[in-house]
Amino acid sequence: MHHVLCGLAANVSLPSELVDRLIAVADEEIAADLADRADLSHAQAVALATRVEESAARLAHAGRLTAADIDPVTQPDAALALLAERAGHPEWGRLLAEDPDAGRRERLAGCPGLPADVVETLGADSDVRVVAELALWTTPEAAVRLATHPHAEVRRTVAVNEATPSAVLAALLTGEGLPPARRCLVCDREEVPFTHDPQCPRLDCDLPPGASCDGSHESARHDTQLMAIRNPATPTEAVVGFADHPSLLLRWALASRPDLPSQVGARLAADAHPGVRADLAENPAIDESLIRVLATDRDHDVRRRVAHNPHVPLDVLTHLAGTTLLPRIASASPDETGKLAGSRNPAARMLVARRRDLPPALRDALAADPDAKVVKSVAPHPGLSESQLRTMLDRHGVQVAAEVAANPDATATLLEDLVRRRPTARKALREIATHPRASAPALLACLADPRARPLAAAHAALPPAVVEELLTDADRRVAEAAAANPSLPHAVMSDLLS
Repeated sequence: MHHVLCGLAANVSLPSELVDRLIAVADEEIAADLADRADLSHAQAVALATRVEESAARLAHAGRLTAADIDPVTQPDAALALLAERAGHPEWGRLLAEDPDAGRRERLAGCPGLPADVVETLGADSDVRVVAELALWTTPEAAVRLATHPHAEVRRTVAVNEATPSAVLAALLTGEGLPPARRCLVCDREEVPFTHDPQCPRLDCDLPPGASCDGSHESARHDTQLMAIRNPATPTEAVVGFADHPSLLLRWALASRPDLPSQVGARLAADAHPGVRADLAENPAIDESLIRVLATDRDHDVRRRVAHNPHVPLDVLTHLAGTTLLPRIASASPDETGKLAGSRNPAARMLVARRRDLPPALRDALAADPDAKVVKSVAPHPGLSESQLRTMLDRHGVQVAAEVAANPDATATLLEDLVRRRPTARKALREIATHPRASAPALLACLADPRARPLAAAHAALPPAVVEELLTDADRRVAEAAAANPSLPHAVMSDLLS
């Protein structure tokens, strides 16, 4: 019965008095579904938080609880949730900063708008995880102080924080002007020199593979540089020198920088590792000449990623056309869209057909395309008539059936005909099972498919008697979906709670 009650908790038709009864018997799983109800009243939210302590934080995050509803001493997790939403009392931070649970102090450190004295307390915490979390989200002023922290892990998270001043980020890249770090995660736990075995068999070990320290905290220093290069607030002039760095990861991070100068991009385009060239190929910062160079790269993934670059020229894109709606096609002008739709390359026509804002004439031309892949792409487009959808099915059959079933304008009659077609298109049944126009006969046919069955069980058009039968289905997913079905009679809902 537990899974059925979870489904019932999510049922949008559950009357308020039954919500109250369900709250009274809720456990953590049921409470999670109840907390997501749009119609949950404030009084019910308070009752649920009292009944299931774990739900209080979820309700607080969702704005269902206020500071007046929370006792930070008995409900610290909910208090943290409100602080994270800037809805708690500042004095809670002072209380929670002294919490014996380091995990709670760590969560507090990630909350915005903390009072200065709380930030200072957390910055001096004995647990480096707390200080590192603070460094990740804190203000520019606090980031400046934490950049000189004796632990390398704190400096690493300062390098991630986009509020960190640019001069500090540049210093973290080179170490110049900063006192040397005294500790890192490796030498905190192991006698140096030490290199962590990538195949470490210890179940309680959480050191990253290959982490090492010979006294200079080299892997921590490398990770700090990596974070700084990835940080868009790090000055361009501070990162460009890493284009020829022996570390693959540092060069790879540089290839994605949105401020990459063209001369640095040209050096990375010759990188020996295809991953570097692939990230560079998709970077909107590179110019047309470099795009054309990378479009002829020997590596397939590099060429594929060029096609995803929003500035790729149309002639290059047509040559590279693949299987996904690319940013360049999504932003193509009407004239460019028309040219692509008339391309001799069916892959280019297929990509244009995936757009859902096509002019009617262009949409209709693609709907009549002789290539099944093009028709499959345009079939879900709104505005197609029943006659056009039936013509697609007659010409291409099972190849386009699922996409036709997904069309928002597909009629109930068409969906009923689809479930009777042979051979059966299993993917089409799953689309029909969630289609708002699906009728009872079509949904009953969907119940015969194992993957469509739980979807159909939740559909409001399914006859109430059938929904009630499905409550005892051997598949727990089906039974839970039936309990969440808004067509389930209220009397049956009440019986389930008896």
